[in-house]
Amino acid sequence: MESLLKFTNKGIYCPKGKFYIDPWRPVKKALITHGHVDHSRPGHQHYLAHHHSETIMQQRLGDHIYIETFDYNKSLTINGVKVSFHPAGHIPGSSQIGMEYKGKVVAISGDYKLENDGLSTPFEPVKCHEFVTETTFGLPIYQWKPQNETFDEINQWWRYNKESGKTTVIFAYALGKAQRIMKNVDTEIGDIYTHGAVENATEALRKTGLQLPETIKITNDIPKEDYQGNLVIATPASIGTPWMKKLAPYSTGIASGWMMLRGTRRRKAADRGFVLSDHADWNGLLKAVKLSEAETIYSTHGYSNVFTKYLQEQGLNAISLDTQFEGESLDSEL
Repeated sequence: MESLLKFTNKGIYCPKGKFYIDPWRPVKKALITHGHVDHSRPGHQHYLAHHHSETIMQQRLGDHIYIETFDYNKSLTINGVKVSFHPAGHIPGSSQIGMEYKGKVVAISGDYKLENDGLSTPFEPVKCHEFVTETTFGLPIYQWKPQNETFDEINQWWRYNKESGKTTVIFAYALGKAQRIMKNVDTEIGDIYTHGAVENATEALRKTGLQLPETIKITNDIPKEDYQGNLVIATPASIGTPWMKKLAPYSTGIASGWMMLRGTRRRKAADRGFVLSDHADWNGLLKAVKLSEAETIYSTHGYSNVFTKYLQEQGLNAISLDTQFEGESLDSEL
């Protein structure tokens, strides 16, 4: 039987179905796992994605794109290949893409996490013969504590800053991480102000029906004193820029899985670092592989070589792939 997957210079390809998954070069038909820019790129003729990804993809790629959207666990057939979208738990609309042909099942995870973040549809394992997994945090040192503990820390920091007459500024991805923060912090402490890019992504997600707390977009006509005691959610690109002056006096924090690395917060000159990632940690990756019951595991972006070697040592058929997916970066605006 012809393989369901082929790894090309345009991306992951299904020859039988004649479609790509998250391709990085323009193609005719692209199945998209989620709306982050490294997975949802411009130039494709036909996009297919979960309906929670539609408005953010149109916002980022243009209203002119031809996009079909689907619900989770609903199947369609493309050139004889049965295709379905399954919750990945990464951000709203994030999907694992399942493919089945003549009894063989392949699942491509995109980006994912197993912890229920209270915002995204929780991860659901897809039993398959072949599983393509990300490995952004594929080292044993990356092990997340429950998110409620992290948000307790963020709330405590916010209260302290309010008592000190400071603005609390937390840096996070505009899509996914920012909304996860606003959904889980204690809004009784104060108001939430947002950087323009964060507000744009938030509005796009609201249009899909997601319920999010009230936010105030930062504009030039807001008096500086209005920010004091309140929370500002800004993008990582804002760190150290003149845009920050209007928020002074402030205390800054970064929400990222990379905050587990000693020195990362210091390199970014932030006051606090909070370990909060929308990707699976080491144990989550291993659990996802186990739950898939896959015979072959392909590892992409991140510590794929290390993770693959570990799986091989456990007796699994594991293969490392080179892709153009970025995972989680403090230097990008996913």
